Amino acid sequence: METYSGYRADERPVSFRIQQRAFQVEEVLDRWYGVDEDYFKVRAEDGNQYVLKHHRPSGEWTLESFRYVKEEP
Repeated sequence: METYSGYRADERPVSFRIQQRAFQVEEVLDRWYGVDEDYFKVRAEDGNQYVLKHHRPSGEWTLESFRYVKEEP
């Protein structure tokens, strides 16, 4: 996981890996905050949408959701 750190550490994801494949984050579509977690809905370079969770106390990132987005012809 590579993150952008602005006014705070791990402010938002820039890229992430699933198994051996790396994905660049093209756009953060939404974000919301829990007590110990931050969630980011992103569109990756493959056009699909992912929800990534950052558990602040441990620093761990996990993939929470994936949505395939069909390309328009």
